[in-house]
Amino acid sequence: MARDHHHQQHGQQQLEVLSALDKAKTQWYHFTAIVIAGMGFFTDAYDLFCISTVTKLLGRIYYYDPASGKPGSLPPNVSAAVNGVALCGTLAGQLFFGWLGDRFGRKKVYGMTLMLMVMASVASGLSFGHTAKSVMTTLCFFRFWLGFGIGGDYPLSATIMSEYANTKTRGGFIAAVFAMQGFGILAGGAVAIFVALGFKTAYPREAFELDPAGSTPPEADFVWRIIFMLGALPAALTYYWRMKMPETARYTALVEGNLKQATQDMSKVLAVEITEENSAAKAAAIQSQHKNKYTLFSAEFLRRHGLHLLGTTSTWFLLDVAFYSQNLFQKDVFTAVGWLPSAKKMSALDEVYRISRAQCLIALCSTVPGYWFTVFLIDRIGRFTIQLMGFFFMTAFMLGLAIPYNALRDGSHMTFIVLYSLTFFFANFGPNSTTFIVPAEVFPARFRSTCHGISAAAGKAGAIVGAFGFLYAAQSPDREKTDAGYPTGVGIRTALLMLAVCNGLGFFFTLLVPETKGRSLEEISGENGGEGGDHPRPILPV
Repeated sequence: MARDHHHQQHGQQQLEVLSALDKAKTQWYHFTAIVIAGMGFFTDAYDLFCISTVTKLLGRIYYYDPASGKPGSLPPNVSAAVNGVALCGTLAGQLFFGWLGDRFGRKKVYGMTLMLMVMASVASGLSFGHTAKSVMTTLCFFRFWLGFGIGGDYPLSATIMSEYANTKTRGGFIAAVFAMQGFGILAGGAVAIFVALGFKTAYPREAFELDPAGSTPPEADFVWRIIFMLGALPAALTYYWRMKMPETARYTALVEGNLKQATQDMSKVLAVEITEENSAAKAAAIQSQHKNKYTLFSAEFLRRHGLHLLGTTSTWFLLDVAFYSQNLFQKDVFTAVGWLPSAKKMSALDEVYRISRAQCLIALCSTVPGYWFTVFLIDRIGRFTIQLMGFFFMTAFMLGLAIPYNALRDGSHMTFIVLYSLTFFFANFGPNSTTFIVPAEVFPARFRSTCHGISAAAGKAGAIVGAFGFLYAAQSPDREKTDAGYPTGVGIRTALLMLAVCNGLGFFFTLLVPETKGRSLEEISGENGGEGGDHPRPILPV
């Protein structure tokens, strides 16, 4: 109550439609919103991570050289392109659709990103041509556009969920949308397991060392295509529901200044009668204020939200460097516990099956639980605490992996796996979830989607550094031991130490981001419903 009183003192009457949303009891529409926004994320994760289940297969099919005596593998530049092009597309999509979502409304743009994802998923499974080069080129082309659509989903899903949610459980709801990513990763692994099993049963083959040419049946070419194309299903299924969701009240009222429409939409959604007194006068006030508001590239924005934006971009960047470099030692982990024998001892389909199984196990044990810990605890202990704690433990466990790295790799496999899993448990019960949530809460409605897109794009830049910079850096300094085609690097141990430093930096940059728990969005961003102006808690006497 004290907070409402404080509001009235400043003449800051919260718009009734927004306070109705803030105070709404958790109802059915909250859960439908989570599912509708979350299915986009489910698809994103499926599409982004399913590539890792089939990269080895693509190498065996298209780059097998009988003279080498080894199973075919993607040359470094092709591997980087196939894995990286979707990340580059995502980065571009986050910036573009984030800006579009503030220009034309969340809802209009939401359908576009989904259609793009459906079309690009199907097309990347249809990659044309028979030569290695033509298949890889078309695959990369469509993976880029797939990434572009996925990128749009980040700012829009987060913004829609934060603007629909009530104050009390907002963090948990946005986290639940993001947690669908965990299920998407699981689904990617599960689909690959079933497809590989089906083909393995239908076309059994000997391991590579027994039958080099025959270990990859020609039908294996369908496996990766089917896995990619199935990614279109969940997105297509939710398209209809996405189109039926009304525009968020905060966009309609605060950005478009159409109070009447916002009130009507939310009365339907909340199934309660919301009345706006003298709404015409209020709407006019909001409209006139809107014309005089500061823009994104202004000294005023910099003064009020500059540090927030620095905080949200830098923490997301540093987190993703560590998060996406995890495939550095994934092969060590899988081989160490005997989940993966060496490539020669498996047939092509057997390899897909085993890699997918190993990924599912990791996702089940550390990825998925981490997300749900966040969902249940974020509105109790707050974003700030979870993010600090996550970065702290990630730094600690990375150091725990790095310092005794050689001894762990050759000796105690169990310790290695536990430390590896804990690192990613605390990434997800930590900055991986909070860096997604906070940018959707800190900024004013008219910049919310844009600023979330900028923060997310900084994250993807980190992902590109993590996935490729560290892939090259982690190569052995010894010429003999590098992976085929790679130059020498600093070795995994040094790379791990560098990652620990990144996590440590993330800890300090978190200090720039305010705690948003339990406050209304307008209060956090300093937007004022009463006069439609922006009066943040004054730091300097204004």
